[in-house]
Amino acid sequence: MSNSDIVMSFIDAWNNMDWDAAADLLTDDIVWDNVPMATMEGKAVVDAAMRGMAPEAVDWVVLSIAENGNKVLTERIDNFDMPGGKRVELPVMGTFVITDGKISLWRDYFDLASFTSQMA
Repeated sequence: MSNSDIVMSFIDAWNNMDWDAAADLLTDDIVWDNVPMATMEGKAVVDAAMRGMAPEAVDWVVLSIAENGNKVLTERIDNFDMPGGKRVELPVMGTFVITDGKISLWRDYFDLASFTSQMA
């Protein structure tokens, strides 16, 4: 499985809201850096954060993907249907670092103001 395949499997897990499958693709010392927000470290912390978002539906659309060594870059539109009927559509640029077949760094760049205004 290529590094891009690992990232696409992770995205598929998100789209299916299969948090166990998503967590299985993370290293124990994963770092999740949502650049405009606080960085999270450790599989248990990231797993809890993924589950804690509590969307009703997820649809991440990959516009572009590129792999160079152990790094995978994605350009995406991350769509979330949230409780109460809110729909969040967020352009995201993501960087993933793969270590021994698992994601050890996940860094997403997005406009926090866009996210918060859609959640209001």
